[in-house]
Amino acid sequence: MDINELRTEIDSIDKELVSLFTRRMEVSGQIADYKRENDLPILVPARERAILKQVAEQAGPEMGNYAQVLYSLIFELSRSYQSKRNNTEAALHQTISAAIENTPKLFPQNPMVACQGVEGSYAQIACEKMIKNPFIMYFKNFEGVFTAIEKGLCQYGILPLENSTRGSVKQVYDLMINRKFSIVRTFRLKVDHNLLAHRGAKLEDIKEIYSHEQALGQCTLFLEKFPNARVIAVENTAVAAQMVSQSHRKDVACLSSRACAELYNLDVLASSVQDKGNNRTRFICISKKLEIYPGADKTSIMMVLPHKPGALYKVLARMYVLGINVTKLESRPIPERDFEFMFYFDLDTSIYSEEFVQLMCELDDLCEEFTYLGSYREVV
Repeated sequence: MDINELRTEIDSIDKELVSLFTRRMEVSGQIADYKRENDLPILVPARERAILKQVAEQAGPEMGNYAQVLYSLIFELSRSYQSKRNNTEAALHQTISAAIENTPKLFPQNPMVACQGVEGSYAQIACEKMIKNPFIMYFKNFEGVFTAIEKGLCQYGILPLENSTRGSVKQVYDLMINRKFSIVRTFRLKVDHNLLAHRGAKLEDIKEIYSHEQALGQCTLFLEKFPNARVIAVENTAVAAQMVSQSHRKDVACLSSRACAELYNLDVLASSVQDKGNNRTRFICISKKLEIYPGADKTSIMMVLPHKPGALYKVLARMYVLGINVTKLESRPIPERDFEFMFYFDLDTSIYSEEFVQLMCELDDLCEEFTYLGSYREVV
């Protein structure tokens, strides 16, 4: 038998499979009607487990696992179709709809904004890219930014979330687990680190180099040129520049922005010293209340999943079924809870799409805890 004959046989089998799949989904829809009329839950875990066991046994040792994976996806398709057929509107969807309706069409032009660090920080630069004329208050650490938002001291806060070279900012993700906030927009800032020192300083005389730990990690190759210098992490790149400026020493330097050179009257001893030229940090703008501005096409959520095989797969399968692209997936251990993790998702989906609405109505059934962080657009 040649390949064309085999493909003809596959086509014939696929035709039968599609017909059987369509019939199965139609019956699944009838079951959804019955469950709605009798106030029964869509998900019945015991029955699904029994079917998976039966399918594996029927498929035999070689194909058993493949059959279980196939039917797990079929179950996700069935549940998604049943939820859509029952047209169950979750309270979350009502909240999102209200936020869309009540949020002004134009982003505020001169709000009070919280940034970590001091004047000249990359957070300030990102803030001025996202907001036209912000009034900025500076805080020593990321926790202070969250607190300023929660207490209403500032309308917005700017936080770094991830870097293209060093990955996620773990401190921010850890704080996000227990803080109440919404993401209202994001921006990817091109980050150029420069070695700054007092006028007249020379590279060969540098004994100490200060910067934020992320910046130090983004410039490892350059720092190897200073084997005898102490590399010291501080809370912010702009703070590092401020410390060098106040030291009056010509044997100390910092990794910071070019804006800080002018701001703190320092010389640029070396420019763009980061390991990778396309070094970008993604900043988020957060608020206390949920605000959804026009053009929102990205969504961020967090969820706690059951600690058992297949839990994450079921969530991803549901997103796959709905055609929603996951652009970011981060997991962080939950403090004081053994072997439990919070999963952070960035989704590429318009808030006006049917798929977005359906997902928001179904997520509670897929996880133990769920937090909607907001829908927004990325400023360019």
